[in-house]
Amino acid sequence: MSSEPSFTIPAHPERHFPRRGALEYEGETVFRLTPESDLTGPDLESLVETVLADGPYRAGDFLELPLALWLVRDDDTADVFRVSIRDGSVRLHVLPSTESAGLRRFYDRLVDSSGCDWRVRCRTDLA
Repeated sequence: MSSEPSFTIPAHPERHFPRRGALEYEGETVFRLTPESDLTGPDLESLVETVLADGPYRAGDFLELPLALWLVRDDDTADVFRVSIRDGSVRLHVLPSTESAGLRRFYDRLVDSSGCDWRVRCRTDLA
């Protein structure tokens, strides 16, 4: 039995474009990555920024929000997902076309950069 966490995606959100012109998602799948160390919010933010800078990512952060949030594209797998930091965890938010490979690669790079073990939990809310 492997001790590696699974990044199997149980459900993808559905994308909708209401008449008002905004983009909305119905449903949500989030992988919550929690370090088994004493990394704090600012440490996690710096760690995520390091992983993103080392590539192969294109990422944009959303300023003016009360939490760190990036839209990330892995250029090798072509996976796109959101990354946020909240309550001492790095969260990977699945988008409609996100595949497991991109999430796994981000996790592996996070583990390599942090030098600590991580607990992974998946939560899916269907609309």
